[in-house]
Amino acid sequence: MKDNYYDQSLNAQKLYRVYQSKYPRVAQYLAAEISYVKNHLQGTERILELGAGYGRIMKELAPFCGSIVGIDISRENVEFGREYLKEMENAQLLVMDAHRLSFEEPFDVILCLQNGLSAMKIEPMSYIKEVLELLRPGGKAFFSSYSPNFWEHRLAWFAEQAEKGLLGELDMEKTKDGVIVCKDGFRATTCSPEDMDKIGRASGYRYQVTEVDESSLFLVVEK
Repeated sequence: MKDNYYDQSLNAQKLYRVYQSKYPRVAQYLAAEISYVKNHLQGTERILELGAGYGRIMKELAPFCGSIVGIDISRENVEFGREYLKEMENAQLLVMDAHRLSFEEPFDVILCLQNGLSAMKIEPMSYIKEVLELLRPGGKAFFSSYSPNFWEHRLAWFAEQAEKGLLGELDMEKTKDGVIVCKDGFRATTCSPEDMDKIGRASGYRYQVTEVDESSLFLVVEK
């Protein structure tokens, strides 16, 4: 397996196909996650999304904010996403490593959704402190992972992705306790409610951990 699975193996059109699931419960989860963020917006915010892929979430949120910038490590994702977002004049997608963030102006809202803390393979405690430095006072950062209540649906969704050839075959002996392991070396973890609470306390700011739709766990930190 390459160093970054999402850059080398699961990008652009393949990533797009991940979200074309036959399972209505998966579509409900994805929509509920976006709706939760949307319901916290006033319509004028400057937003940054980390690990934005091809801009799936950006396209949904663009009409409800002042501007939205997304970053992704995959150049293919960004090139595909710029076409995908071409009608969204307030949306900008950039090639950037989430471990090397470089912005001069702070943001009102920062998003790291759809289990991004796992996907980006970072140490969450130190990384969230780095992210919060890009947030203006009074701004909010949203981090989401999978709810334990979504496990069976998540497992079915990943099996579907494997059937499509988007992931390696699932290693069912090692896949358990919120961790999905594929035989090609791919490994997807989650943050438990306890993990989210621990990260929130370590941030030093006011925070809230909330389950949404029995599918997502959200940590919202207010600076």
